Amino acid sequence: MLFVEILAIFSCTIFAGAAIYINVVEHPARLECGTDLAITVFGPSYRRAAAMQASLALLSAAAGFLLGMNGASNLWFIGAFLIFMVIPFTFILIMPTNKKLLDSSAKRSSIETEALLKKWGNLHAVRSVASSIAAILYVYLGVVT
Repeated sequence: MLFVEILAIFSCTIFAGAAIYINVVEHPARLECGTDLAITVFGPSYRRAAAMQASLALLSAAAGFLLGMNGASNLWFIGAFLIFMVIPFTFILIMPTNKKLLDSSAKRSSIETEALLKKWGNLHAVRSVASSIAAILYVYLGVVT
């Protein structure tokens, strides 16, 4: 089960690091460049990040659930739940904003687009926090057990 622990920890910490990077570096830099440029790079950046982060979240959650089901600490279930929940959170709460931002007919420099970009950053911060808590829990469990 050591390999599964490493897989859970690695995929979760990579996800959390990427999520934090997006919130602390990439998205604020986009916004600093103005709404027109921010919305131009949002689509390509989002498409690349979505594929990577969805895979990492699923892998990490599956490994955490597997560990919990095979007799490891029940805390693995909590970490797995936290990292897994970023997926439905994204589909239910972030996806409507994504669709508006990716709509090619939207006014690129509008106040509404700027507000949507800021809202997206705030929503994405939830993913950063949840995945960071899961990563900390996973690392703790990997060290303690």
